[in-house]
Amino acid sequence: MPETTDASADAITTMAAKRYPIAPGVRVNVRSGPGTIYEIVKILPLGASVPVNCQRRGETVTGPYGTSNIWDNIANGQYVSDTYVHTGSDGYVAAPCS
Repeated sequence: MPETTDASADAITTMAAKRYPIAPGVRVNVRSGPGTIYEIVKILPLGASVPVNCQRRGETVTGPYGTSNIWDNIANGQYVSDTYVHTGSDGYVAAPCS
């Protein structure tokens, strides 16, 4: 059986994860960890949707969808506050990040 690399495993996980829309009219900072103290790695454009691969607790943030300490992992080393992602839930919609 062929060996799976981390990059291909990330691609498979991203393809399988359900995508959720970012709040309308907002460009969201994507951070390297679950809080605003972490480096901004990119900014999502208006109208973006993201996969939620896993979720973890982090800094409490207030955004268009309330106040929460849940951060969504959208790719390897990339997190956005769940308060900017329309998941339809105030709780977890994916497994906790390991």
